Amino acid sequence: MRMIDAHCHFDFPRFDGQQAQVLGQARALGVLGVVIPGVRGPDWSRVRKVAGAHPGLWYCLGIHPWFVQEHSEEDLQALEDQLSERPEHCVGLGECGLDRLHGTLDEQQPWFERQVAIAARLDLPLIIHSVKTHDEVHATLRRANWCGRALIHGFSGSYQQAARLVDLGCYIGVGGVITHNRARKTRDTVARLPLDCLVLETDAPDMAPAGVEAGQNSPVYLPRILETLATLRGVGASDIAPELLANVCSLYGWTGGDLPE
Repeated sequence: MRMIDAHCHFDFPRFDGQQAQVLGQARALGVLGVVIPGVRGPDWSRVRKVAGAHPGLWYCLGIHPWFVQEHSEEDLQALEDQLSERPEHCVGLGECGLDRLHGTLDEQQPWFERQVAIAARLDLPLIIHSVKTHDEVHATLRRANWCGRALIHGFSGSYQQAARLVDLGCYIGVGGVITHNRARKTRDTVARLPLDCLVLETDAPDMAPAGVEAGQNSPVYLPRILETLATLRGVGASDIAPELLANVCSLYGWTGGDLPE
């Protein structure tokens, strides 16, 4: 089975000095590669450096809602300028979005709207952070007449919220939360949604699967997420893995030749 980790903070200190080892372990389990989101302007160069150091790594650049206060108008222009150059290994804009539990939506909303507009101008996929704001994210994309590709990363919400986002062309990120029995609403959602809108991710080192210590998540656990998703849908992992790989390729605009063997 071949998989891609669609969202993993592989540049974070948790992986310092271990990237090659972790990638080797993950590849042995069928994980072909990892997409690294950027969250702060000062970190973009580190993200690019890590992504360029090993095969099977790609990255995105964005301003995360937790860090909007650290940035200025000039940073938004720098973001667009860098993305417009279409740098090697760069596949999207993100992580951007809204978070009701961290900061205020009034502060975050203009930054999200501006990044949606940049992605639309550059025809790049969006990687969206949405915590208890799925309705607001949906409304923002609707107002912007969004018709591109987007990943609602780390989705945790109702089937109805997910279905409305999928109707706008969004993919739903499926991560370690579904391995926790208590996550009944999210487990029900991913069991019922069409398979062609689902994408696997770890959000490592965060969003640890059941039985993994907080902060110790890794791409090596992506197969566990796949197995859990298959169980919830009543199928075998090998039955759904090819379509999930096709989904992430569609999200990031890859063809078969773009992926490592």
